[in-house]
Amino acid sequence: MFDGYDSCSEDTSSSSSSDESEEEVAPLPSSLPIIKNNGQVYTYPDGKSGMATCEMCGMVGVRDAFYSKTKRFCSVSCSRSYSSNSKKASILARLQGKPPTKKAKVLQKQPLVAKLAAYAQYQATLQNQAKTKAAVPVEGFSWGNYINSNSFTAAPVTCFKHAPMGTCWGDISEGVRVEVPNTDCSLPTKVFWIAGIVKLAGYNALLRYEGFENDSSLDFWCNVCGSDIHPVGWCATSGKPLVPPRTIQHKYTNWKAFLVKRLTGAKTLPPDFSQKVSESMQYPFKTSMRVEVVDKTHLCRTRVAVVESVIGGRLRLVYEESEDKSDDFWCHMYSPLIHHIGWSRSIGHRFKRSDITKKQDGHFDAPAHLFMKVKEVDAAGEWFKEGMKLEAIDPLNLSAICVFSIRKVLADGYLMIGIDGSEAADGSDWFCYHATSPSIFPVGFCEINMIELTPPRGYAKLPFKWFDYLRETDSIAAPVKLFNKEVPNHGFHVGMKLEAVDLMEPRLVCVATVTRIIHRLLRIHFDGWEDEYDQWVDCESPDLYPVGWCQLTGYQLQPPAPQSSRDSQSSSSKQKKKAKSQQYKGHKKMTSLQLKEELLDGEEYGFLQGASDQESNGSASYYIKQEP
Repeated sequence: MFDGYDSCSEDTSSSSSSDESEEEVAPLPSSLPIIKNNGQVYTYPDGKSGMATCEMCGMVGVRDAFYSKTKRFCSVSCSRSYSSNSKKASILARLQGKPPTKKAKVLQKQPLVAKLAAYAQYQATLQNQAKTKAAVPVEGFSWGNYINSNSFTAAPVTCFKHAPMGTCWGDISEGVRVEVPNTDCSLPTKVFWIAGIVKLAGYNALLRYEGFENDSSLDFWCNVCGSDIHPVGWCATSGKPLVPPRTIQHKYTNWKAFLVKRLTGAKTLPPDFSQKVSESMQYPFKTSMRVEVVDKTHLCRTRVAVVESVIGGRLRLVYEESEDKSDDFWCHMYSPLIHHIGWSRSIGHRFKRSDITKKQDGHFDAPAHLFMKVKEVDAAGEWFKEGMKLEAIDPLNLSAICVFSIRKVLADGYLMIGIDGSEAADGSDWFCYHATSPSIFPVGFCEINMIELTPPRGYAKLPFKWFDYLRETDSIAAPVKLFNKEVPNHGFHVGMKLEAVDLMEPRLVCVATVTRIIHRLLRIHFDGWEDEYDQWVDCESPDLYPVGWCQLTGYQLQPPAPQSSRDSQSSSSKQKKKAKSQQYKGHKKMTSLQLKEELLDGEEYGFLQGASDQESNGSASYYIKQEP
């Protein structure tokens, strides 16, 4: 593998020749100093020194960590052993099968190749033994295999402004070069090589080692934000060796010229990329902070909860009165469902007072500035009024958009709304939306965008017509101009893969697909599950994440349901649904199948036949023009 390694200077006699097909290349940029030693490429901080080879055992390592002023040995033991001529000769004879010589140069030039060969044979023996003893691995979900086998496309990281690196992803794309560990190598130390991004899927990148050209046999998936991916030049500044993969080791005789040609003009990660990743994963919410959050058993009110844990910006909140900490609720720190202490009183929202009259030791109120700010509204002029009709996403069945009425107008632009035909007499099933919420729509929104509108329960005059319903109920529609008509350039397209929270069981993050786009409204389908479990979600929802988010943050990803589960879904979907629950699902120790089977209740709804997806970011024809 190595013919010798006696200095850190370039061996021009052994590296000057190259394949006849190689072209002349420009001098290597100073930002990437590379030293070549008989077919092996290394990078050093100063272009001349940084790595060293032990003259006794042949170990390659960082020069500064070696023993003695001359840095010729990796340890005191090797230094002392070298002084013994008899041992010196016996080692050389044993490793090389040659008559020993007393010249020191022999020991400087020859042991490495023999040592590496012996080590490679030893590793091969261990691998063969491991194959016969290794346990059968547990089957797990792999985004890379899932995307490759189905030719899927993932939503880019830039679609998720709330996710790590969402606002500073930059120009990371196919063709970008990085330095990664070389797994196709038998060296005892960790070495690196340069790879190019072949395909991007969220945070994940399909990488191919430089030199493999169109050969995809050793392609591998890796999280770009992981700790083992570095910009080109990192090895040079860190004193790490660059070694070409064993499979293509003899493909070129002049690796230096090859790298110069391949890297000139190529893009790489910014030098501070890892620092940006680290900074983007710092979250202001801390454990023991107190917040106000929606009461999952009575959506019309809020309760005090305490932050129990923070994972990737998602908060596990435990309601303050829960003694065993089992009564919890999951949401993102930017969720519209959480607020600072005192928010309910300030706007006139219902609030359940805690039986705990005094804060527990260590608990403290989360500062108000940490919470997501809503847009200011002007309620002085024409504004929402009680009794006005509108359309909104059903918070208890997120696959449906229903007929709602405004039941109470709160301060600061907040509204309490209830579903027509299925409200509780005490208003316990009212739900709070802000006037600028992208989850509420004017009368006629579903009709113009060809979405099936769920009529009021018990309403017999079908198909449902808004004009007739408003006349029969002697009510008026909320003015169109009061709704949020802003449509951002979100970047989503139908068919894109992502990781999405199942909002009916908000502790679960699942493999999902965008199946419809209505301006800023996305229809999210959970892979492997029936369409009835789909959910309408805003394009800027903090409950949507790029592919690889769970791996990056350490959150558990729910894979697509297996075929057996799908068969169970089909049979269960034919049975009569249970009455709709007035609760956001909380923490349950159940299987994914059991969770899904209990999530959505009520009527089963589908799309109108012939409905076409609208992906434009403009607001033209966003709302129906005619008002009855």
